[in-house]
Amino acid sequence: MSKLETMMIDGVKYIREDSVNNAETYEFTGEETLASTLIGKKVIVRSRNEGVNAGIVVLADQTGIMLTSCRRIWYHKPKDTKVSWYEGVAETGISPDSNVSCTTEKTIIEDYSATICKSEAFDSIMELAPNAQG
Repeated sequence: MSKLETMMIDGVKYIREDSVNNAETYEFTGEETLASTLIGKKVIVRSRNEGVNAGIVVLADQTGIMLTSCRRIWYHKPKDTKVSWYEGVAETGISPDSNVSCTTEKTIIEDYSATICKSEAFDSIMELAPNAQG
């Protein structure tokens, strides 16, 4: 890899465009992929470092997923006690004694899995009062 050439202007470091190796970047082609079929859907996403999050998919590919109207789910139980895990939350909604973060936008850049939420289940996650992680 060649050395990046930089220069400083008014205390800000700039990188020469022609010194960046574009071969290592991903280009969004607009081509439909398995991940891109999730765009616009309400999902619960599970990942290694970012935990369990619920949101609406804005962009998704093999490198990660971007969510809007997103809440991290710290502790969860499904409304229906006959189902379990976050898949149960995606189907029946979240119990009132669960803990969620405030609403935000989030990009998760790592391996992830996504479970599509029923609309009423997603609404129950968004309507739950946010809690601090404790």
